[in-house]
Amino acid sequence: MSSDSGIARSKGVVLIGVDGAIVDVEVDLADGVVGTSIVGLPDRGVNEAKDRVRAALVNSGHRWPAKRVTISLSPAWIPKAGAVTDLAIALTMMAADQALPLESIADTVILGELALDGQVRAVRGVLPAVLAAARAGMRSVIVPAANVEEAGLVEQVRVIGVHSLAHAFAVLSGTDEPATPQSRHERSSRRQSVAHRLDLSEVQGQPLAKRALEVAAAGGHHLLMMGVPGAGKTMLAERLPTIMPALSRQAAQEITAIHSLDGSLDPLHPLMQCPPFEAPHHTATLVAMVGGGSGRPQPGAVSRAHRGVLFLDEAPEFARSVVDSLREPLESGFVRVARSGFVAHFPARFQLVLAANPCPCGSTDQRGLGCHCTPMQRRRYAHKISGPLLDRIDLVVHTHGVDRAVLLSDTEAEESSTTVAARVQAAADRMAARLEGTGCDSNATVAGSQLKGSGPLAIPKPALGWLRDQKSVVSGRGMDKVLRVSWTLADLAGRARPTLPDVQEAVTLRNDSARIAP
Repeated sequence: MSSDSGIARSKGVVLIGVDGAIVDVEVDLADGVVGTSIVGLPDRGVNEAKDRVRAALVNSGHRWPAKRVTISLSPAWIPKAGAVTDLAIALTMMAADQALPLESIADTVILGELALDGQVRAVRGVLPAVLAAARAGMRSVIVPAANVEEAGLVEQVRVIGVHSLAHAFAVLSGTDEPATPQSRHERSSRRQSVAHRLDLSEVQGQPLAKRALEVAAAGGHHLLMMGVPGAGKTMLAERLPTIMPALSRQAAQEITAIHSLDGSLDPLHPLMQCPPFEAPHHTATLVAMVGGGSGRPQPGAVSRAHRGVLFLDEAPEFARSVVDSLREPLESGFVRVARSGFVAHFPARFQLVLAANPCPCGSTDQRGLGCHCTPMQRRRYAHKISGPLLDRIDLVVHTHGVDRAVLLSDTEAEESSTTVAARVQAAADRMAARLEGTGCDSNATVAGSQLKGSGPLAIPKPALGWLRDQKSVVSGRGMDKVLRVSWTLADLAGRARPTLPDVQEAVTLRNDSARIAP
């Protein structure tokens, strides 16, 4: 903090993807022609801050200095967007004008948008911004009162919530108390509302598809369900989050940070403790799917599904370029959005679930009869999902129409999500213990080289020999997928290593004959 009477400095944060960068907010008051300028690569929203800050200061009982005002946001090479620096500019202006002690905003990151009457409005991206402040060693952060619970998820910094510019002035002057988040004990003892009220017991029949769903949940595998309309594909996909393993604290924080960027968090219960479920419409654009957009890049559906499920219903109806855009995040687990001067990174480690009809008309029955499509229509429909993407799918199953007697039977005979989730959690715990120190977080991400040979993750040689003779698994990637699923089947059964029956079941669950065929 400078000792010069006309210069003051504070800290703010700008976001590049989900990564925050600390910004120095400097205000210089000098004699000369009266005017205000903002430098440091501001966008239109930041340039308009001088008008919002002027009105907020005057309406809060403070003056706007009749001097040459220069506001600098550095480093200058980082683009500044939005109104998140409004409050930092206003408080730094007051410190430069000697209305506030310079020390009151030292080592403090300030976030918040100002209304013209001086109220401090909630902003998006508070959690990733506060995480960036903690990594930079900041001791305290000032945030809008509406964001105080979200900011409080970061335990390493002191969170100061303010309702208005006048309230912020009073808190920094020591004449009023800030709004503060609940303690960690209080926050953990609150009962969070159930995000997923669906239950697997509501799906009747489809034992093979349910088995595939359980395997997908336990090992983090991708799934394709082929079948006639009304067979329960969508119902199954929607219930996958209800049987997935519990999220770790770090995973929950990653998910919350992403959803903080689009403003979808509950301000009173911001921590997302359930795996997200994203189901974009088949008209979704490339940007809507992978992220980007004009101005500051925003996360797409693949990032909002991070640590959860991305479900593409009627997958062949999506534009092929949109579906093929999933190939890179499926492999790398993140999305890079390049802009002039910077690259934004968004995490995107999701489970992909695809659902498709056998043909465009969807009238084909279990015997392959009843279709009204021409061969050209079927061929065009089949080619909507490319071979390289299908090769990245671990589980491929066919769903059939359910008999009326089954549909009218008692649903209590079906296993509930709670029952299946218990098996999945036990399998996930065994998997986590085995993969500790390997750099892999699930069976689905184990390197193919580790599945062969004599290492601790290698499949027994008799099972490998049987697999080599199977002509239904044609690609090297497909063989690796079968071996990864075999480990998940062994985890679900409580076995120390996969056996030949596990590999055989994995081949059945990767039923290439159930794929879309022209």
